[in-house]
Amino acid sequence: MSSTILKFLLLCVALQPGLLLAADASPTAPAVSAPPPTSSAATPSAGPSPAASAPASATVSDGKDSASQPVELDHIIAVVNDDVITRHDLDERYNRAVQQLESRKIPLPPRAVLEKQILERMINDRIQLQFADQTGIRVDDPTLDRAIDRIAAQNQLTPAQFREAVAKEGIPYDKFRSDIRDQIILTHLREREVDNKINVTEAEVDAYLNALAKQGSDDEYNTAHILISIPENATTEQIQFAHAKAEEALNKIRAGADFAQISASYSNAPNALEGGEMGWRRAAQIPALFSRVLIAMKPGETSDLLRSNSGFHIIKLIDKRSADKTTIINQTHARHILIKTSEVVSADDARKRLEEIRARIENGSAKFSDMARQYSNDASASKGGDLGWLSPGETVPDFEHAMDALKPGEISEPVQSPFGFHLIQVLERRQEDVTKERQRILARQAIRQRKIEEAQEEWLRQLRDGAYVEYRNETQ
Repeated sequence: MSSTILKFLLLCVALQPGLLLAADASPTAPAVSAPPPTSSAATPSAGPSPAASAPASATVSDGKDSASQPVELDHIIAVVNDDVITRHDLDERYNRAVQQLESRKIPLPPRAVLEKQILERMINDRIQLQFADQTGIRVDDPTLDRAIDRIAAQNQLTPAQFREAVAKEGIPYDKFRSDIRDQIILTHLREREVDNKINVTEAEVDAYLNALAKQGSDDEYNTAHILISIPENATTEQIQFAHAKAEEALNKIRAGADFAQISASYSNAPNALEGGEMGWRRAAQIPALFSRVLIAMKPGETSDLLRSNSGFHIIKLIDKRSADKTTIINQTHARHILIKTSEVVSADDARKRLEEIRARIENGSAKFSDMARQYSNDASASKGGDLGWLSPGETVPDFEHAMDALKPGEISEPVQSPFGFHLIQVLERRQEDVTKERQRILARQAIRQRKIEEAQEEWLRQLRDGAYVEYRNETQ
């Protein structure tokens, strides 16, 4: 794995996404700008009451002269319920954001503008983490260790090598672990509060496919997005303020400014610091408000301002392509015998039992189907181990790799998977046109993803509006 890829991974971990609500949504909100301190950050603590009595700053003399100027250690720049965000916290995240933007070759916004964006992301992360803590979401050390081991394995590194790689990027390992823990907590929280409540009906899938048929195409769009958000139950003044800010952003883009830089400077969307890029998506994965205008746009064009309940949007069409219409896949008709391991049946016992069964089948003294009915611990045992026609990805990788290596009629050696040990026999193979099935699967996935994003945006906005947030003037 290249150091560039690893660096990007670590930066993405540090810059966890969250709905951004700009500090200047209130005309009286102070700007954030000050030289970096040298002390450590305040310790977070979740709770409903504001930390109104928290000190704004801390100072210390250099010890040489009682009349010497005090050296500032750290100070509070925002209060979030009964938690605080310090200048040190913000500087740390700012430095990582700068590295991320530079790695993506996105022109840097002015420091005060970028700091304001990052501060709002930090506030929203704190609010969510506090809510998760209050509602009992925890991530213990063994779970965290397994997650980090998976990240290391995905990057083809041992845990020790990965730890060294993190250190080379200048990130303290304890801080990295803390960031990963927070990311897992936020994921569990969003799954519980939003994702698991999303349903897609067959009627919705039918309506989507019918709309595609009338449209005559299922194009995919590569887009970028800027959101200027407004709070729930916004006043006329707040809406006008957001509209003026959105108009300013759009005018700069049309005057030739870089869209990614304007996104990093203005956007309240979770991907603001990634240039607002949404990647390739089918029409069903894009809110209807956007897809209606994208149909008429050409690559490189930027939309007019679009209004939703969340605020004002600007969409850029980066590119457009037609989706593949026909899907032909290789399917395998297979059967298996599963022996699960347990406190009573060890891995060696399971392997030896399957070797004996295989030998009996191979020498003709037993039939595969009879052995499956007698010995298999899988639900397919009653059907002689028959799994039917399997498409790629329907079984776990260990099973699929072993199955793909077999010829029709051939029986594998014992194969280990997370479920236990298997004997696998391939009966036959075929190529199958699964276009219709695939279209329904993709439609369901696209609709679900769109509904999740819309619901998460609304949920985060409500959570943010219900929190106590106080911006501290750094000169006080």
